[in-house]
Amino acid sequence: MKLFGGPRYPEEIAKRIPPGQRLVKGWPVLHYGPIPRFDEATWDFKVFGLVENPYTLSYAELKALGPHPVTADMHCVTGWTTLDNEWEGVPFRALAEMAGPKPEAAWVITQCEYGYTSDLSLKAMMDAYVLVAWAHGGEPLAAEHGFPLRLVVPKRYAWKSAKWLRGLEFTDRNERGFWEVRGYHIHADPWPEERYSYQESRDAETQP
Repeated sequence: MKLFGGPRYPEEIAKRIPPGQRLVKGWPVLHYGPIPRFDEATWDFKVFGLVENPYTLSYAELKALGPHPVTADMHCVTGWTTLDNEWEGVPFRALAEMAGPKPEAAWVITQCEYGYTSDLSLKAMMDAYVLVAWAHGGEPLAAEHGFPLRLVVPKRYAWKSAKWLRGLEFTDRNERGFWEVRGYHIHADPWPEERYSYQESRDAETQP
């Protein structure tokens, strides 16, 4: 059994909790700014940038590509972890395959409501568990958790799983997102505790 700030967890649970994290009940709500209103008649989702086939989908067209289920843990940089979250959506891999990334594409910039962005390497995004999701626990996402659409990147701290997603831009270089320009790590792997930008190596911008 491991000790994390007081609680003791069975070994099979403890091995799923990264350093500095603790299990919580429920799903804490954390975001910056107001919750956007959703109008399906005007909402769209764009995949663009360094791709052979940029495209735009309506909400109905996007949902017709799924649902694909993913069960994964979630780790927030503030220190909480929830296990076995059940998501439904479309795998990022499927969206990327439709777009056909060009050879020079190396990063993906998520475009969200109000101009919010986040960044991850294309290699990280191609993980089989990365999803653009519209449901959690068998129900549509609550507005405060990203309805109608959010990114889910289970192997990165949760701020990389951007809420209120409106598009994916493929680029040849990194463009730091909202939290990254405010001092957070561009890779955000919870196991080596990549929380803050001062922890980045000199070649972090060129690493996968």
